[in-house]
Formats: sequence, C-alpha cells, structure tokens
Amino acid sequence: MIFKPELSVNQKIELPFKSEVSLYLKREDLIHPIISGNKYRKLKYNIAFAKDNNYKTLLTFGGAFSNHIAATAEAGRVFGFKTIGVIRGEELHDKINENPTLKYAKSCGMTFKFISRAEFKYKSTSSFLKKLKNEFGDFYSIPEGGTNTLAIKGCEAILNKEDKTFNYICASVGTGGTLSGLINCSKPSQQVLGFSALKGDFLKEDISKFATQDNWDLITDYHFGGYAKINTDLIAFINRFKTDNDIALDPVYTGKMLFGIFDLIQSGFFKPNTNILAIHTGGLQGIEGMNKRLKQKKQPLIL
Repeated sequence: MIFKPELSVNQKIELPFKSEVSLYLKREDLIHPIISGNKYRKLKYNIAFAKDNNYKTLLTFGGAFSNHIAATAEAGRVFGFKTIGVIRGEELHDKINENPTLKYAKSCGMTFKFISRAEFKYKSTSSFLKKLKNEFGDFYSIPEGGTNTLAIKGCEAILNKEDKTFNYICASVGTGGTLSGLINCSKPSQQVLGFSALKGDFLKEDISKFATQDNWDLITDYHFGGYAKINTDLIAFINRFKTDNDIALDPVYTGKMLFGIFDLIQSGFFKPNTNILAIHTGGLQGIEGMNKRLKQKKQPLIL
C-alpha cells in the first residue's frame, strides 16, 4: 500500500445519546498507516516540489512524538530522500530507542539533530537555517507540522463534491494548515470549526494568513490543558468511541475534537437537523508513545 485517498470515505457515527444532529467522520486515517490524514495532504505537493527541483534531502522539525516527523521519515524512505529531523529536547539524544516515534523515524533512515527548547524557538529564522545548511549541506526545508502554501494546497483537496451538503466541517488544529485548506475549499454557506489542540487562541492569526474566507471559528475549550495533555475523561471517551464505532482516535488531535463535538451536540450548540462532517486526520502512530507515558503514570491505556 502506498497512498489510497479513495479510501477516505465518510462514515456515519452513531451517537450514544438522543439527538437530531447527524455526525459523519471522513476517514483520512485510511489513506496510509503512517503518512495518514493531513500528513499525506500536507506532504504531497512538498514532495513533488522537492523532486522537481532535484533536492535529495528533506529537513523538518518536531517534538518527541510528532506525527509529522514520522510521516516525513516514511515519505523519505518511500520516495528516496535523505531525511533530517531537528528535534525539540536535547535530553532525547540517548533515548531514541525508548521513544516509538523516533525509533520508527530512525528505522526509515532519518538523521536527528537534538536541540534545546530555547533554541527550537528560532527554528524558522534565516540565521538558524543557515547554520543547518553549513552542517548538513543543501536540503528542502519543511516547517514544523508541515504547514506552508503547498501544504494548504494539499489540504484543499480533502473535501469533495459530496461534502458540500454538510452544514459544518470540523477539524482539529495544531499549526492551522489543515483548517486553512478546509476553509478555502468549503462553501461560503458552510461553517468550518477548528478544535485547537493547544492552549490559547493565538492560532487565529496563523489561520488568517492562509484562509481565503471568513466562514470559520476556532474552538479553544477542549485542549485538555495544552498540547499532548490528556486526562482520564478523554481516555475513557476515546476508548468508548473505539468500542462503539471500531475507529481508533489519536489523543492529541482527533480525540479532543470529537470529544468537543459530542459535548457541543449535547449542549445544544448545533441546531436540529444539522449535518456535521468531522475530519479524521490520522496520527495513530502516536498512541504507542502516549500509552508508554500513561503506563508509567499508572493510568488507563488507550485502545
């Protein structure tokens, strides 16, 4: 299996409570086991650009359990690129084999550069990129999370003609690229809701840079304390959803979004007869790493 975007079907979700609202989940997670969901969409045109311009190496940025790091490493293996991951956290240097995401990326051939959290803040500056080129030679740089204009173009293909019947389009938000693409390809009459996986509403500015319509809003009430922060309520929801629908959810993005959608439906946010389409953005590789942390804390595991 390489990529099968035709598998991204809309699956009806049976709500565990009485409601006149209909919810469907677009199964972008089925496109590829690692380069899944929005990672496939974001990398598609970046890979094509790198190929067309004869780049041999891809360099990108991310944290210890980054879906984007794993996806870029896999894309490099599949398409014949060397890959470099600039990783946030110097302490991870000698813990690669203890981290499922980094271990997988390494197995794909990715080279790592571990830097401090303070230095990571300057990752997109020209001076820092110049230092990286002096160290590694020429490379094609992809931002943390994969969001750039080519990524937006890829995400604009998530919705198809059949999706125009939905009143709401919902997606989780990390860097804002996926939501921007969805906004741009949605109908003006549709409302696009982004569920932030991060604490704060600063993402609105980033989304506004790429969005071509104003039919959207950012929901910031379901971050569970911040990026990659979860609790037993979220774990219980994800596991119940898996049992009821036979669909795995990642705890960092899609799990939080669907928890939020369920809560908004029950609170009457959506009018009766509203049709909602939520986007499953993949990221299931991160479950193993999260479960390792949960096991250490003696908390329930994610199914």
